[in-house]
Parts: sequence; C-alpha cells; structure tokens
Amino acid sequence: MSPELINLIIQATGESLFMVGVAALLGTAFGLPIGVFLATSRKGELFAAPAVNGALGIIVNATRSTPFIILVVAIIPFTRLVAGTSIGSTAAIVPLTIASTPFIARLVEAAIREVDGGLIETASSFGASPIQIVFKVLIPEALPGLLLALTLAVVSLLGYSAMVGAVGGGGSRRSRHPLRLPALHARHDAGRRRRADRAGAARSERGRLSGAPGQPTAAQSLIHIC
Repeated sequence: MSPELINLIIQATGESLFMVGVAALLGTAFGLPIGVFLATSRKGELFAAPAVNGALGIIVNATRSTPFIILVVAIIPFTRLVAGTSIGSTAAIVPLTIASTPFIARLVEAAIREVDGGLIETASSFGASPIQIVFKVLIPEALPGLLLALTLAVVSLLGYSAMVGAVGGGGSRRSRHPLRLPALHARHDAGRRRRADRAGAARSERGRLSGAPGQPTAAQSLIHIC
C-alpha cells in the first residue's frame, strides 16, 4: 500500500470521525429534550400539551421519512447559511445533525415510555416537580435504553456520512475520488490526443488530394502532359 493511499485513508477516517462525533453530540443535544417532551406531553402526562405533541410528532415523522440524500440536497441553502458553504466536512455536519435529531428523539421517547408509571406516581406523591421527575426518575431509569439509542444513532450516522460525500462532504466516501482522478485524466488526455491525431491525418489527406498551394494537382499534371 503506497504512502499516499495510507495518508488518504487516515485523512478520510479523521474527517468521518469528526463529522459523526460532532453530529452525534448536536443530535443528542437537540433530540434528547425533544424525545423527553414527546414522551411526557400527551394528555394527562407531566407536561400535558396534546396539540404541541401532535404537531411536533408530525414534524419528526416527516423528517425521519425523508430519504437522507434528498434531505441533503433540499437543505443546501440552509447549510450554506449556517456553515458558510455547502461542501466539506463542516458543512456536512448540518444535514447529519438534522437527520439524526428526529431519529434520536423517537428512540429517547421509546426509552422513556418503558419506565414504569408507578415510579412516576410515587415521585409525584412525595411532592416531586415534573422537572425533578424527569431528571431524577425518568432519565436514570431509562439510561440503558438511552445508551442503546445513542449507539444506534452513531451507527446510522456512519452510514449517512458515506452518503453525504456524494454531494461534496468529506470523509471516507470523498476519499475515493482522488484515487480515480488520475485515471480519468489519463483517459481524457489519451482520447484528446487520438482525436487530434485523426484530425491531423484528415487534414494531411485533404491537402494531398487537393494539392499544396502553388503546385499542380495530379489531374492538372495529367492534362498538361497530354
């Protein structure tokens, strides 16, 4: 394996880890509170707000159901507004975060809903506020499920990071292109030389048939001899 290829793999791996790590942190920062709210805001729950819960659920479902490659292209103006550019590893963090946030939110909601409702009633009977119930009962009890959810999210982000390279992002997907460029340039140059050679041969043939300027053609010479 050549040193250039090794350096390219190391650089692409670093870019992938950077994109996935930052997107996972931002997705968790946004997705965790959204998931907790979705799990506690139905009718009769801690933060009862059925209308807001329904509207937020529609947005989360719509974002989750959008194919990632379409989402990346659709939010290019927003990516350029946030990151200042739409290509590169930094710009790729924006669509990765947007794609991971609803995914993490739904996983967090499922983990929170697995907590026994009797624990919530017990904490409420002791006078705990909704915020205290969330931070001292729900999250600690749902911690194994939350860790599993974050693991699944990171694995999904690794797959997304390969797809985001198709639209100019960094990482392992982009590393393939520099390996292909020399061969593509070589084929292009060879084809251009072949076309130039054919054009030159055609001009020479036309010149031979028509005769050079100032010299008689074969037909003129035959007439002169006759």
